[in-house]
Amino acid sequence: MEFSERNLRGARFISSDLSGAVMRGVDIAGAEIDSAVEMSVAGEWSFSQTLRHLVMATDVWLGKAELRIEQPYHPVGQANPFFDAEGNDASAFTNPDPTFAEVLEARADRQTMMRGFVTTVTADTLAETRTNPWALDRAETVLSCLHTILEEEWEHHRYAVRDLDAIRDGRSAR
Repeated sequence: MEFSERNLRGARFISSDLSGAVMRGVDIAGAEIDSAVEMSVAGEWSFSQTLRHLVMATDVWLGKAELRIEQPYHPVGQANPFFDAEGNDASAFTNPDPTFAEVLEARADRQTMMRGFVTTVTADTLAETRTNPWALDRAETVLSCLHTILEEEWEHHRYAVRDLDAIRDGRSAR
């Protein structure tokens, strides 16, 4: 395939193979070229986006529900594309383009926060009720909130391992 004297200004190539491409007389001022850090399998979240979602899940269920922090959201968190129970656009709390180092730092911080909670929580605290952060008219036990975080961790670990294996084996469906 050959493109000659074509204007592709503003075109986006996502998960595209440009291996062996030859570019001569091409103006690439302002171009942004990135490698496979954000590779996804079958159109699902990349590994980085999965980690960002786990930051957000910890912020919602530990920070907001369990610890009752007024504004628990780290800007690296990856929100689902829906509104929270208070009518806030959940995506408004996110930084749309963090570096992978920023993602890892936020994830480590939230894991530390979770370890601190789990090592100090008592049976009495686990039995207390909190407001469900997605359904303000529903109460959840602290234990239930903790289970939600652990379920998120488990499921996204399964997805990440599956996807990383597929990427390693060259099976990343685009």
